[in-house]
Amino acid sequence: MEDKRYRSILKGITWRFFATVDTFLIAWLITGKVKYAISISSIEVITKLLLYYLHERIWNRVKLGKKTKEIEYYI
Repeated sequence: MEDKRYRSILKGITWRFFATVDTFLIAWLITGKVKYAISISSIEVITKLLLYYLHERIWNRVKLGKKTKEIEYYI
């Protein structure tokens, strides 16, 4: 069974939501201030998106575990 694209998108969105809630809770526990926790978790959303993008672009260049496609026909 294969996941449809919209399922992967929804999983990504829900994971990002829970990860940000986690960051908010940790920041709130450490600082004791909701205002700081909101600031930290807001910044975290942006930085994690940028870091994930860079991570993906770097891994696109890594050949480890990639298969080369064989040409099935010639013109």
